Amino acid sequence: MDEPKGVVGAERVLAVLVALAQEPDGLALEEIATRIELPKSTVHRGLASLRRAGFAMQQSSGRYFLGDEYLRLAFAYQERRSSAGRLEPILRELSTLFDETAHYAILDGADVVYQAKHDPATGAIRLSSVVGGRNPAHATAAGKLLLAYHHQDPAGVRNWIDDRDLAAKTPNTVTDPERLAAMFAVIKEQGFAVDDQESEIGVNCLALPVFFDASSVPTGAVSVSGLTFRTSLTELIDQADIVRDIIRSHDIRTSENQA
Repeated sequence: MDEPKGVVGAERVLAVLVALAQEPDGLALEEIATRIELPKSTVHRGLASLRRAGFAMQQSSGRYFLGDEYLRLAFAYQERRSSAGRLEPILRELSTLFDETAHYAILDGADVVYQAKHDPATGAIRLSSVVGGRNPAHATAAGKLLLAYHHQDPAGVRNWIDDRDLAAKTPNTVTDPERLAAMFAVIKEQGFAVDDQESEIGVNCLALPVFFDASSVPTGAVSVSGLTFRTSLTELIDQADIVRDIIRSHDIRTSENQA
């Protein structure tokens, strides 16, 4: 069988993946080759690549199926996208209330990743953050909040840091394990975190957790970032209960013990 012109390299592997995604009962090698009109040898190489990545698996019957790693990534992506969608009205409400930028962020290793963002009205000064952008977790309110649910002692923080050098993004950024551990313990107790110009001079931030399942670990964090010349950190902290009430008004938990 001749290979179709234009189907090269990664496209062959993707063609195999798409074929598997269309058949929950699995496909034999010959069936895949016939369906996507590629030689069995080419399909076999594509399957080998997918299996190494965990995106395909072969059962004892010889039939091939989508692999668990592919499904894990797909479900994780869908959950995050759905979570961000549910939070859009909250971010819009917070942005309008404070006339500042509101974010939804998740923890990804040593970073926070912004999954959703809502800027204030046209004409206001806006932050440079973007959806999909990353920031060091230890330097942000959202990141410190989420880390606080995992590490509350110096040994745990040092283990999390491992052999990395924590970047001091500003003179206010805390990088010492003992100070971070003490900060995390306070954050866990009070239920919110702040960023006192630790990520960017002239910007402070308040973050609260959100829970989308029964877990005691937050799915992510909602934050309000204020420019210091118009919204002080004290003002943000004083509004923590209002932010919490807005999140709860949309039937989303913002406490691990919330009924």
